[in-house]
Formats: sequence, C-alpha cells, structure tokens
Amino acid sequence: MSVHPTAIVDPGARLAADVAVGPYSVIGADVVIGEGSSVGAHALIEGPTRIGLRNRIGAYAAIGGDPQDKKYHGERSELLIGNDNTIREFVTINRGTGDGGSVTRIGDDNWIMAYVHVAHDCLVGDHAVLANNATLAGHVEIGDHVVLGGFCGVHQFCKIGAHAFAAMFAAINRDVPPFVYAAGQFAQPRGVNSEGLKRRGFSAKRIAAIKRAYRTLYMSGKTLAEARAELAVQAGMSEDVRALVDFIDRSERHLVR
Repeated sequence: MSVHPTAIVDPGARLAADVAVGPYSVIGADVVIGEGSSVGAHALIEGPTRIGLRNRIGAYAAIGGDPQDKKYHGERSELLIGNDNTIREFVTINRGTGDGGSVTRIGDDNWIMAYVHVAHDCLVGDHAVLANNATLAGHVEIGDHVVLGGFCGVHQFCKIGAHAFAAMFAAINRDVPPFVYAAGQFAQPRGVNSEGLKRRGFSAKRIAAIKRAYRTLYMSGKTLAEARAELAVQAGMSEDVRALVDFIDRSERHLVR
C-alpha cells in the first residue's frame, strides 16, 4: 500500500495492499477500497462506502458524504461502487437515505468526469459516461451505456434507459426511454441514438427495429397507451423493443414526449 505521509487513513478503513492514496487525502472509518485502486490528492472518502477493484478517484473528489436531504437524520446508509470506474476531479457522490433504500450504487466501468454530482439513492449502471458538470438529483436511475453531456441536469426520481444520450445542457424532468437521443430545456426526444448503437456493435437490423419503435412512440400520433399496445406486438420480434416496453411500464414520471 502506498499512502502519502500527509494522507489520513482512519484505522477503521480497509484498503487493499496495493491501493495508492495521494497527498492530503482523508479516508474515513468504514471505507473499503479494493485492489488496484488509487485515490488522488486532497480527496475525501467517508463511510460506509465500499469501492471495488481498479477504481481511479481524482483529486478533490468527495465520495460517500451524507445525503443532501432534509429527511436524512443520521440513519446508516451506504455508497457502493463497483469495478473499473474512473471518477475525476471534484466529483461528489453521496450515500443513500433510509427512505430511498439506504444505498447509492455505481456499477462498473463508468467514466465520471470532473465536477459531476451523484445525489443520494441514485443507481448508475455500467459503461455510462457522465460529462463534466452533469448533475443527478436524488433517486435517479441511469441505465447501462448512457451518455450525459456536459452540464446536463436530471430531476429527482427520473429514469434514463440504456443506450440513451442526453445532449449538453439538457434539462431532464421526465423519463428518457432506452436508445433515445434527448436535448433541450426541458429535454425533448430528438431521435434514436444511432451512432452510439453502431459503436457498440448493434446490427442494422436491430437499429431498424428500434427506429420503427421510435416512430410508433413519437411520430405516429398515437396516445401512449395506443403506442404501447403496438410496441408490445413489435416486441415479439425484437428484444430491444421488449426492453423499451418494459421501461415504459416502469416509468413513474412520464416519458419525454
């Protein structure tokens, strides 16, 4: 373990043997950091927090702090971070609240850029990109392979489906379905995230099925109930459309439409 002499590591923290901790960082009690991870200078990590393998935490990041929620009264809550995440400078990630399930969770292989904020009880999947200054309010759910542009803001309790893309400065106050490109203040659907799907190896056939579903949902003039019924039929021929239907059924803040 390589801990700079100016760093402070609480005796109650558990760091793997090869974890590197930079100058003036503070690691609190009930923090676990797995093998291959590093913590930059002046970072603060408070517990209870569990950080997996090969994570890189940048300078001045504040990880595992109390939730910014007036309903929080000191109950035990956690921050769980998976493996292979890059968390850059000045990122803030708060623990969960008792009313919200007590856990904030970050998955694997996410790229979280400078000044991003992830609030209490958020659930972030795998392979997401959160660009500089993107902000998640409490209880937000981010699916796998989601990209949030710089200064994007997401309202509390919103869900963003897998492979969705939100443009720079997008203000998201409703749920964004999988595969959708959203932009604007407040955000509106602007098409399918085709380029992102191509980069991830989606075939032309899969993308065509997704585009057909998008037209049904957004361009057919149907009500949401009518569009959902037609999408259920299309889902029999496409797992991707099935995922879209499942997302619609889980939506609680209504869809961007």
